[in-house]
Amino acid sequence: MANIQEIARLAGVSTATVSRVLNQHPYVNETKRKKVLEIIENLDYVPNSNAKSLKKGMTRIIGVMTGIHTNLSTSFIQAFNISAQKHGFHVMMFFTNGDCQQELIALEMLRSKQLDALVCLFRTNEWKVIESYAKYGPIVTWQRLVSDSIPSVFMDQYQGYMLGLEYLFSKGYRKIANVYSSKGLNTPERIRAYKDFVAKHHLEANEFPDFHDKLTIYDGEEIARWWMNQTIRPDAIACSNDSVAAGLLTELRRAGYSSPTDIGILGFDNTEFAHLLDLTTVHYPANKQAENALFIILEMLGQSSPKSHSLAFELIERRST
Repeated sequence: MANIQEIARLAGVSTATVSRVLNQHPYVNETKRKKVLEIIENLDYVPNSNAKSLKKGMTRIIGVMTGIHTNLSTSFIQAFNISAQKHGFHVMMFFTNGDCQQELIALEMLRSKQLDALVCLFRTNEWKVIESYAKYGPIVTWQRLVSDSIPSVFMDQYQGYMLGLEYLFSKGYRKIANVYSSKGLNTPERIRAYKDFVAKHHLEANEFPDFHDKLTIYDGEEIARWWMNQTIRPDAIACSNDSVAAGLLTELRRAGYSSPTDIGILGFDNTEFAHLLDLTTVHYPANKQAENALFIILEMLGQSSPKSHSLAFELIERRST
């Protein structure tokens, strides 16, 4: 197998010259450069990336761990990948599917310097396990977390959900049902927002059952069938995300109902579903969160980093309300 010593011998130059050619150093005699490149091509030489990484102390690879897959997480991953590439990094995905051991593989790769950093979208192991690996390299999370060792780019769901509820109130809706996602740290904040909302406006709380662990279009269709079977119905439903809102809206349309004539529907996230179906929703800037996650990692790695984005929820009004 060819190496730079062999290339240097055949080209009649020093190994330092070969190294400068491989690293595209500008100060190399053009005749020598062409000779070295010709021999590299003839020998089909490929530099040892592992050796280069060890020398530089970086792999230029960032791992992204996620236990579940959603439309919003796809937006986050896409934005993170684009931003990482712009700054000379590659992204390696770890889909754990809730398997703690799969997540540990990524964490062990960080410990063994096969990764420069990790982003945790949805954790599988306990935080204390993940935090124990932070000494080996930067770990940033998308989830709500207060930690001395793991920065988070989460946004306060209380503010986003309250924004949506206040909008519904301003449009005249008073009987609002709530659809929540998983029982992580975001859901309690949305529940707290609803309790404060009904107290502020002197509304009747818990008039309708809360729906929990609802994330998909099929969950939305199920809620639509529940709504149709009620004698006393909510006049608006605040959904956990746009997928649920999309399922709710389309199932009601199949049954001959319309939105907002029969019911107001509010999504959350502002994904493509919301745009295609004309759903009112709360814009959740996952792309900017992703870029902020990268900027934090760059700073922790001692790299030049742009200034982080200022993040805010935004109400996007469309025809469903």
